[in-house]
Amino acid sequence: MSTLEFDHVTVRFGRGRAAHTAVDDASLTVRSGTTLGLVGESGSGKSTMARVAVGLEHAGLGAVRLDGVDLTSRSRAARLARRRVQLVFQDPLAALDPRMPVGTSVAEGLLATGRRFSRAEKEARVRELLGLVHIDPGRAGERPARFSGGQRQRITIARALAAEPAVLIADEITSALDVSVQGVVLNLLRELRSALDLTMLFISHNLAVVRYVSDDVAVMRAGRVVEQGPADTVLAAPSDPYTRELLHAVPVMGQPLDLAGKDH
Repeated sequence: MSTLEFDHVTVRFGRGRAAHTAVDDASLTVRSGTTLGLVGESGSGKSTMARVAVGLEHAGLGAVRLDGVDLTSRSRAARLARRRVQLVFQDPLAALDPRMPVGTSVAEGLLATGRRFSRAEKEARVRELLGLVHIDPGRAGERPARFSGGQRQRITIARALAAEPAVLIADEITSALDVSVQGVVLNLLRELRSALDLTMLFISHNLAVVRYVSDDVAVMRAGRVVEQGPADTVLAAPSDPYTRELLHAVPVMGQPLDLAGKDH
């Protein structure tokens, strides 16, 4: 199990007056073997943090460390360590090549292990990974269009797991799914974390979802981390007004929606 640490990370896009600070001096720690739920409204900087961790965005300041290795550096150690952090994207249809059988897509993840597999070993590993995410291994030769949205998302998780990550980052992976399908994917994540000793960063704008899967919670607003701590503490007694606003916005079954201030 591994620890992922964001240390005073700042990310800016553009220059001069057009510059935009997407992440502003943000620090948080995903403790080894736990799930940290990173929550905040759209544009708060959550996804940018994830992209910095896997090298898709550059941090102008600060560092992201996996077990002490700075993933933002250009060293060989950093390149090898980044393989151990895998990102699952929000839209599985866009993440999977529509012309490629899903088994071939999952097999691509094996490249990140740095090992060579024979054809038989590759096929066996793909079947194992599909079974791990509850997809019939016999469907490995089918293309993404033959699967539902929830199944496609589970296939992208299998591809990420093929890289044998120490840390799995899930970026809004349930936001486009029906509620019943969300439950299947969330239960799968909990199952995988336990079975594979994973550390997980779970990103969402939905506090109810974050509450279900997370040990710790961090809240972002306008690029800054405004609150973080154990999930039970943050969600039961938030110290920041913004966190209280997010909690107030979560619908509660049996209670009327608060329409104060809305036009009727």
